[in-house]
Amino acid sequence: MEKWASNKAWFLVLPVFVIVAFSAILPLMTVVNYSVQDIFGPGQSVFVGTEFFKQVLADSRLHEALLRQFLFSALVLLIEIPLGVLIALAMPRKGVWVSACLVTLALPLLIPWNVIGTIWIIFTRPDIGLLGSTINHLGLAFDHTASPMDAWVTVMLMEVWHWTPLVVLLAYAGLRSIPEAYYQAAKIDGASSWAIFRYIQLPKMRGVLTIAVLLRFMDSFLIYAEPFVLTGGGPGNATTFLSIYLVKIALGQFDLGPAAAFSIIYFLIILLFSFIFYQALQNVGKGGRS
Repeated sequence: MEKWASNKAWFLVLPVFVIVAFSAILPLMTVVNYSVQDIFGPGQSVFVGTEFFKQVLADSRLHEALLRQFLFSALVLLIEIPLGVLIALAMPRKGVWVSACLVTLALPLLIPWNVIGTIWIIFTRPDIGLLGSTINHLGLAFDHTASPMDAWVTVMLMEVWHWTPLVVLLAYAGLRSIPEAYYQAAKIDGASSWAIFRYIQLPKMRGVLTIAVLLRFMDSFLIYAEPFVLTGGGPGNATTFLSIYLVKIALGQFDLGPAAAFSIIYFLIILLFSFIFYQALQNVGKGGRS
């Protein structure tokens, strides 16, 4: 009877499995089907095996987009994680300003992704945009629609502004979970601010920072709406990340077979590097405790 009662809990999880099956597994099976068959119409298809995968992997434009994507994700992590931790450390821990800071920081996270791109188009326009016209009035030529470097800087600024608050909120939650007794013991021992951060705050934030790194890596590697609205992947292919290039293949060229193979490779890359990041961060944490 007790065994039956404990197994009944699986029935509560069953709706989740059904939803996941329709929202993830079935579309994935469809993509796999398109990646190994050249489909001409209803009931008309030719099995091609791994031909589409070979075609995609040999595409030099894919290699360029992949390097561009890795560079973008690396810069995002190198900027947003330290910046988010610094802001979280500077935030007040008590009083009415805590709520004010948290609400203000959460505002960029509430804005839809396509609206973010529109906001930054207006903000960085070289003629009427507040940032763009200010930079040009200072004597520095700035136009993200014509200069690849300006486009990269603009996309990075937009990404940092949009998603650093997420890192701040996670890091702040980790800091608030540290018992006050730790700080009191450090004060008695005469520990410096750096020692408190290194031996108390940073180890206690390891869990939330692991989540922050994984979320920011996956989100940055999947970025589409913001740079597409802001630059359209240009100028040229300067900001054509993997997701934008995938959409160009699938919708622009309507090559569904190569696009399906591309999306599976895309998925496996994200899965692989997320696993590597997780294992590396876990090993760092174990090494810090020993």
